[in-house]
Amino acid sequence: MLQAIDGGITAAKGFKAAGVKAGIKKSGKEDVALIVSEVPAAAAAVFTTNTMAAAPVIVSRRAVEKGSIGAVVVNSGCANACTGQQGMVDAQSMAHMTASLLGLDDDEVIVASTGIIGVPLPMGKVAAGIKQAVQELSLSGHDKAMQAIMTTDTFVKQCSYQFMLEGVPVKIGGMAKGAGMIHPNMATMLAFVTTDAAIAQPLLNQALQEAVEISFNMTSVDGDTSTNDMLCVLANGMAGNTPVEDTGSESYQVFLAALKQVCTYLAQQIVRDGEGATKFIEINVTGAGTFADAKQAAMAIAKSPLVKTAFFGEDPNWGRILCAVGYAGIGADPEQTSLAIGGIPIVQDGLGTQYDEQALRNVMAAKDIAVTVTLGMGNAAATVWTCDFSYEYVKINGEYHT
Repeated sequence: MLQAIDGGITAAKGFKAAGVKAGIKKSGKEDVALIVSEVPAAAAAVFTTNTMAAAPVIVSRRAVEKGSIGAVVVNSGCANACTGQQGMVDAQSMAHMTASLLGLDDDEVIVASTGIIGVPLPMGKVAAGIKQAVQELSLSGHDKAMQAIMTTDTFVKQCSYQFMLEGVPVKIGGMAKGAGMIHPNMATMLAFVTTDAAIAQPLLNQALQEAVEISFNMTSVDGDTSTNDMLCVLANGMAGNTPVEDTGSESYQVFLAALKQVCTYLAQQIVRDGEGATKFIEINVTGAGTFADAKQAAMAIAKSPLVKTAFFGEDPNWGRILCAVGYAGIGADPEQTSLAIGGIPIVQDGLGTQYDEQALRNVMAAKDIAVTVTLGMGNAAATVWTCDFSYEYVKINGEYHT
């Protein structure tokens, strides 16, 4: 059983963090974060699928491939993307500076950046920030670290839990940033998870892939895929549990459930903080032939600007939802397709129903809305989370400095 605890990214034994103001952000807020493990940690990560991947993504991919990780360094305010060879040099320098100060090898450091694309990193400020962050590392540094990775986010996104592995208490915590440029296949945001569980690296990697598929890869805010984003998990084994080494074991399933909980919570928080969002929309597609078909249909609904603006306007324009299902490319049969919003049947076998209009207005006025589409094609199902499109989304992105 998972028990919610305080501590975020530093809840797990052996992890410290810091977040400092280096002057990269025009706002003057925290903009360099550091997460450090006392001992080398097994690492697994997933990265953006955008082919314009930023320099820190390339550097971090190589680090994760080599094995254990001792630290994660992050800057916000500048993405270090589309910055050419100098961008690679700067990302490598971030790893080198961090490693030198902590007594690590360069390839034991994960580097992440987020912010404006096409602008070189102000390396003087970054270097000073890293040095200060090392000095300020603490067991209570999770809040400042969280602040330091934020860009257009309006609230922090972090969680931590304790659970038991064969009688041994284990902790896991995470933090994430992201409000716009959110779309699946890990082109979504930055997220970092730490745990003191002892688990073999191949199993950690498999658990992460499974957790991501039902969490971050089931979200869409605006359909854009970013150049920078990643999710990494560090497991340092300091809980002292018997190492998890078999995917068929109960211990693996318990660990996987905990990781899924962290990833799902963070993914949903990102959607709730979608730029300008006023509503959190859960889209359930059931009765599909395959999971892939169910996900494809749900994503078509989630990405539709017409659907998203209808929810902002609190207009139950169900034709837009069925239209999205129709062009999703899964061969949906209108005569077998049904739709409910907030549990109220709106469409049955392709035909509109007589529903209580006031009850539906109340549903549409709520902050959280569930949409259920039943396809009548099989037994597979998928759930995707999205948000509405508001005037504020256009304002935020129209005014965001490029």
